[in-house]
Amino acid sequence: MKLQQRIKSVIQLGKVLSAIGAQKPWVDFTLGITAEEYQSLQELVKRVRHHNGWFTEKEILFSFESWGEALTEENIEKWLKNYTIESDLTKSVAIIMAGNIPMVGFHDLLCVYLLGGKVKAKLSSDDNVLIPAIVKILSLFDDDVKIEFIPFKLEGFDAVIATGSNNTARYFETYFGKYPNIIRKNRTSVAVLNGTETKEELEKLADDVFLYYGLGCRNVTKLFLPKNYDLNLIFGAFFNHIYVAENNKYANNYDYHKAVYLMEQEKMVENGFLLMKEDESLHSPIGMLFYEYYDKLENIEGYLKENESKIQCVVSKKEIPFGASQKPQLWDYADNIDVIDFLLKL
Repeated sequence: MKLQQRIKSVIQLGKVLSAIGAQKPWVDFTLGITAEEYQSLQELVKRVRHHNGWFTEKEILFSFESWGEALTEENIEKWLKNYTIESDLTKSVAIIMAGNIPMVGFHDLLCVYLLGGKVKAKLSSDDNVLIPAIVKILSLFDDDVKIEFIPFKLEGFDAVIATGSNNTARYFETYFGKYPNIIRKNRTSVAVLNGTETKEELEKLADDVFLYYGLGCRNVTKLFLPKNYDLNLIFGAFFNHIYVAENNKYANNYDYHKAVYLMEQEKMVENGFLLMKEDESLHSPIGMLFYEYYDKLENIEGYLKENESKIQCVVSKKEIPFGASQKPQLWDYADNIDVIDFLLKL
């Protein structure tokens, strides 16, 4: 078993991602790659937005830096110590990845890689540049990386991990139901405020809302507010994220939904880059944030329990801290499905 070697390779990869995320220059070979290899990845980060307009340099650098913070020896040891890993995984796992935010499918790939299994990855057309580039760097530290990117039909696998919408999940269940599988559907995240939040906490909440332009399942799309809460506190704290309106794709979404709601004479408030609407729905459109008032916090807790299958994260003073929803730990599994445990039971 070469688990320790794979762990070392992942830690080294984390150092590379951390350095690029922090926009540090290449200094020497302590990162394990040449100046040309390092600069090539830096240049790729800048070019990706030409392939996908949502993947701006700012968002990719944040993703890299977050992965760099996660892929440390301390974190990996803390993560894997909860499992009994006695031998390398001999199975081949098909991973069908989403493409809503940069490298969203990397955690699944990482789980299979660390256990020594073979990966057959089906990339989203929206995110088919970054992950192959990262795997190429990983291959510089480990000459036995068993990761294959499949452009067409998936064949020759023993299990499936697939992430998509509620619609695609039905197809996944039909095609892959006979295999051991993890099939994920649409989820979103919410924030529960009690009215005692500081300005700093509300500013951190803005990260939960606006990072990746609100496209991730860990992005907050709905606020639960105490009755008579002043929305100006939200708008004031969110102002530093006005940069999102500079993205044409975001601005087009904002303008479109604003026009639709104005024509339908729906009541809403806005500040030039964010629409806020009182609505019972959990999923708000890009450029918009739904909110709902409550009288008793216990009622909201009951609602969240009833709808936990639709909710990825709850941001609040009691749950995930403000500003932390887009920085999950390695053991924070999507949909709360333990991927390592799933793989070990194959």
